[in-house]
Amino acid sequence: MIFDDDSDLLEVCSIVLRSKNYVVAGFHKCNDILKEVKLFSPHVILMDNWIPDTGGVKATRQIKDDLSLRSIPVIFFSANDRVQDLANEAGAEYFLQKPFEIEDLENVVSKAIAAQHPAGISEIR
Repeated sequence: MIFDDDSDLLEVCSIVLRSKNYVVAGFHKCNDILKEVKLFSPHVILMDNWIPDTGGVKATRQIKDDLSLRSIPVIFFSANDRVQDLANEAGAEYFLQKPFEIEDLENVVSKAIAAQHPAGISEIR
């Protein structure tokens, strides 16, 4: 699940992850984030810092405060040079500095899923 207001980046990330056989849902805003996450039930979330409505830090905190969602790994990504600090503030387990290489995206998503599901899963969402 990807939350990013940059439609070009959202499309590129979706294409890259789908090419790796991930099921991807992308959103340009996060006004109903808990509802959306519960409906899609993702194995990992990519969260932009500047996502409209609530912002990435607050949106990630909402996810981490929900008992049924808190175990979903969140990869916080931003062009902000304090992305690691923002990820820590939000409660995200991983971060990715924009701009990033496609390989870095693939690696961090793979790492997040492997840490959460070490035995593997049949369909990656």
